[in-house]
Amino acid sequence: MVSFSHLSVIAQHPDSLSVPPSAEVHLWTTRRDGEVKLRMGDSGLAAETPVTVNQIFTSAVERFGDYSALSWKEGELQKTLSYREYYQACRTAAKSFLKLGLQRYHGVGILGFNSAEWFISDIGTILAGGFAVGIYTTNSPEACQYVAENSKANIIVVENHKQLQKILQQPWCSGRWKQSKHNNLKFMELGRDEPDAPLDAIIASQKPNQCCTLIYTSGTTGQPKGVMLSHDNITWTALSTGKHVQLTEATQSQEVVVSYLPLSHIAAQMVDIWIVMRVGGLTYFADPDALKGSLVNTLKEARPTAFMGVPRVWEKMQERMKSVGAKSSTVRRKVAAWAKDVGLQSNLTRMNQNSASGRRPFSYHVAKKLVFKKVRKALGLDRCTKCYTGAAPITKDTLEFFLSLNIPLYELYGMSESAGPHTISHPEAFKLTSCGKEIPGCKTKVHNPDEEGNGEICFWGRHIFMGYLNMPDKTEEALDEEGWLHSGDLGKHDEKGLLYITGRIKELIITAGGENVPPVPIEDAVKDAVPLISNAILIGDNKKFLSMLLTIKCDINAETGNPEDELLPEAVEFCRKLGSNATRVSEIAGGRDRAVHTAIQEGINRVNEKATSNAQRIQKWLVLERDFSIAGGELGPTMKLKRTVVLKMYKEHIDNFYSEPPTPSTPENPLPPK
Repeated sequence: MVSFSHLSVIAQHPDSLSVPPSAEVHLWTTRRDGEVKLRMGDSGLAAETPVTVNQIFTSAVERFGDYSALSWKEGELQKTLSYREYYQACRTAAKSFLKLGLQRYHGVGILGFNSAEWFISDIGTILAGGFAVGIYTTNSPEACQYVAENSKANIIVVENHKQLQKILQQPWCSGRWKQSKHNNLKFMELGRDEPDAPLDAIIASQKPNQCCTLIYTSGTTGQPKGVMLSHDNITWTALSTGKHVQLTEATQSQEVVVSYLPLSHIAAQMVDIWIVMRVGGLTYFADPDALKGSLVNTLKEARPTAFMGVPRVWEKMQERMKSVGAKSSTVRRKVAAWAKDVGLQSNLTRMNQNSASGRRPFSYHVAKKLVFKKVRKALGLDRCTKCYTGAAPITKDTLEFFLSLNIPLYELYGMSESAGPHTISHPEAFKLTSCGKEIPGCKTKVHNPDEEGNGEICFWGRHIFMGYLNMPDKTEEALDEEGWLHSGDLGKHDEKGLLYITGRIKELIITAGGENVPPVPIEDAVKDAVPLISNAILIGDNKKFLSMLLTIKCDINAETGNPEDELLPEAVEFCRKLGSNATRVSEIAGGRDRAVHTAIQEGINRVNEKATSNAQRIQKWLVLERDFSIAGGELGPTMKLKRTVVLKMYKEHIDNFYSEPPTPSTPENPLPPK
């Protein structure tokens, strides 16, 4: 049985919330007890019979009961739970929650790193008729309070004392909540001897078109919104996605995934909990410091068959490999460079022929034996046939780097409001920078396309969320009258039907002259032009010209996750080639190193030369004293750039850009004429 070490459960005294009977069923609702009309199709997966979470779990137990479902390390010991044990643990947790006072359609907040306890708390909540509510471990006490109150959480499960204090220190907590500190098995013991009948009655009353999970958006543009996901949103999306990416069932060959991305994010929940359950796969839990450097060790232990990485994870892997490569002997570097060239050309040829099969050149097989297999083994990806990237834009440079090592990164695209994935690349639908094709049973519409085919991407399918909890106005902004979800993203299809994301409507910079400028392509171009750059953020909304803040690639403190002053080895190598002796960010920031400053400006000049108009050229820039990070607040939990936060944090620097007009074509600011 799972040990709930360090677990604290905080239970609220039940209130007297009265829930009026549900009204007529429509495509969306914002009521916690509401039901929705499912977007059923006439055939194929879209016509699949709707089922609840309990139904897919019991089906998994019937088919895969004795297979390992969850695995983790406690010290040197490897612990596992079979599907049968996992389901029983969830039922016991559900009865414990009911005994603590969980009410129907109320939340259970889950605040902690990925673990068996997290999964069991999540599913136990759903079985007991509540809403599973993941809370980011990086949330402030005030943000935790908002989520708890908005979801009407009766109970909050926390991982450790640090997270517990976030809850207890808030004024709203006193008087209304009682703390029940249930260490080890005590929490589970609450429900172990409770009768099954009350729980079974709740489970039997659940419908696929009712809410079971709340995903809270990051709230960078206002208060977080509670995305209501139904049983069908979760169970159907997991089914369709598993079919799309051709996962195998455990009875043939068991899939293995590593759980490390924040479970309060839909991508991690969908992959780690639900898709895996559909095929009887094994979820292996990483250590809490995974994103600080221990992830590769876990990958080598677990040897996943499928792996989901946010772009920053792949970028960090790329940086580390380049650093190791820079220290290799001349012969090794030459062999690696040859192999990468062979790998890139061979894979690009296959990609452009739109075929995952076909003959490979002899040189490819040599390169695979000498380099590719060793790289995969060193990364723990030697069994991994499906490597994915999503949750934020990834640069073409990183995609090509891994493709050259025979590791194609398949892009996913979706959002919380689509229960995670909408389109996914796979071997038969793969092009660099494309997000592939819709999962089966879903549709895409490009709304109001321009002359190049770019327009707002809209989704349709059974993965579309129910609505934002208690926010009808926001829900009506997201869903049009026909029920299409408007993503807020700009994109287009190519002749093969592959989807490309070209920008985000809300991120579009509208200059003082009225020009629309998508920032991401320009930021990526600068990072490609100057490999020293870690992060770039373009500025210019309502401004007369564009400017940019830059950060330099540096070491990350493994304990705190904070960026350090020391440059990465590959950054030092870059500086040496320029004739610079810099080894620290502080020696470069603010233009202190002339050689590096000139190299950055030359790179920006090359980007500016390709600009479609003068308004899309960077006229001022600055290297900051430290890189962006989750700990610093500039990056979100999935390492996505928080633009509004950065603009506030560095307001003084930005104001300085615009306090004086740009001075074109001076030695300090050499802007080539357009």
